[in-house]
Formats: sequence, structure tokens, C-alpha cells
Amino acid sequence: MKATVTVMLKNGVLDPQGKAIAHALGTLGFGGVNDVRAGKVIEIDLAETDAGKAQAQAEDMARKLLANGVIESFRVEVAG
Repeated sequence: MKATVTVMLKNGVLDPQGKAIAHALGTLGFGGVNDVRAGKVIEIDLAETDAGKAQAQAEDMARKLLANGVIESFRVEVAG
């Protein structure tokens, strides 16, 4: 199974990388960009064949290592 973990800063947490991207887009002529939030995507190839178990395993990985629960949230998607 393949798990995709998307990690983003929680709402209310300052995102300097997102601000820099938004500014750069404006200087490149892309108007109308109100806000940008930057995050990370982690793809994990799991030996697990049960989708539910793979989901639980990837969520546990995200909680323990991949996301800082204080300032980040995460979303896990599993595909066969």
C-alpha cells in the first residue's frame, strides 16, 4: 500500500515560507493571490495489504515523527 501524508501548519501559526511564496508570485505578475500556506508531502510505501491497518500505521507515523502536533496538522491518504 502507498500512504501519502500531507503536513500543514495549523491555522494561526505564522508561515514565513508561504508569505515569501505569495510575495514572489505577486512580483511575477500573478495578481489576486490572497494567501499561501506551504507544507510538505511524504509518500510511504508500506508492505501492509490491509487499507485500514495501513491507514492506522501511517497516522501513527505522522503523530510520532512526521508532524509536530503542536504547530502542524496532517492528513493521510492510502491507496492500493
